[in-house]
Amino acid sequence: MIVLLISVFFVGPASAQNQKAQGLPENITDVKYSVASSLGKLKQINAGLLNVGYTEAGPADGPVVLLLHGWPYDIHSYEEVVPLLTAEGYRVITPFLRGSGSTSFLSDKTQRTGQQAATASDIISLMDALNIQKAIIGGFDWGARTAVAMAALWPERLNGLVSVSGYLLVNLEANKKPLPPAAEYGWWYQYYFSTERGKIGYEQNTYEFNKQIWKLASPQWKFDTTTYDQTARSFNNKDHVAIVIHNYRWRLSLSPGDKRYDALEKRLEARPDIKVPAITIGSDFDGSNIDGKTYADKFVNKYEHRILKGIGHNVPQEDPKAFAQAILDVAKWK
Repeated sequence: MIVLLISVFFVGPASAQNQKAQGLPENITDVKYSVASSLGKLKQINAGLLNVGYTEAGPADGPVVLLLHGWPYDIHSYEEVVPLLTAEGYRVITPFLRGSGSTSFLSDKTQRTGQQAATASDIISLMDALNIQKAIIGGFDWGARTAVAMAALWPERLNGLVSVSGYLLVNLEANKKPLPPAAEYGWWYQYYFSTERGKIGYEQNTYEFNKQIWKLASPQWKFDTTTYDQTARSFNNKDHVAIVIHNYRWRLSLSPGDKRYDALEKRLEARPDIKVPAITIGSDFDGSNIDGKTYADKFVNKYEHRILKGIGHNVPQEDPKAFAQAILDVAKWK
């Protein structure tokens, strides 16, 4: 097992050219960058199919919390959450998911899939590589879906779960059924990504596209350019576009998944109960599902649902105290 401690990494020539084509600010295009110091040290480790970039903070012998980011976000969503947890004695690990930041594939031959069983398997592999048997897992968006999939498939590896937007597992058969027009409107980008025009558009305009998603998903959050740019650097990952496009096309059965995950996806399609202690969080982004009633019966251990009004989709960054408190509270239930 090889662990490299690094605090910075450099944008490669190909990524720099891509940034220029996208009209990115010069201060991102040509400079090295580091992660926010509050997240801890940035490290790299081989785990499963990936060389995973992750930050680690807090006492090495503390109870472990893994925090998983969504799309189009990165580990900086937890910039203010991590210090709140380490102050309580937790060892907090925050990985870049596949296609983000400094995480890369070990082989060019591996299919670039963004399906839920793949990201869940990635985090289990990371836990194995770090010799972590159990942890509290928290996440939002893709990170929440990954966390719920882990809880469903490997409940013995979780001490507790915090999931923004609740039970987010993808069911491919259910996704074939159309939704009411207002609901379909909210998923416009999935249909955009289903076309070659959308794929090319995302390649050419990643920076502005994702900034638009931030605004739409969190209309009341007044983030500044510095905050957005800190995360936008993660989108320069050479696999970012491929992973994102595959994720949304796979959800609509337009792209096949990696066969190595077929058995796991089949288990997730059965919508298994979540048998670990869990707190779910609903925010304005969830619309009529903010009360969590549509999925509450899937959580069969100690369970609580919390509602955050005036908060958008990026809950850890918009309300770090509420997210951190959920982690601390579920930790007391084990």
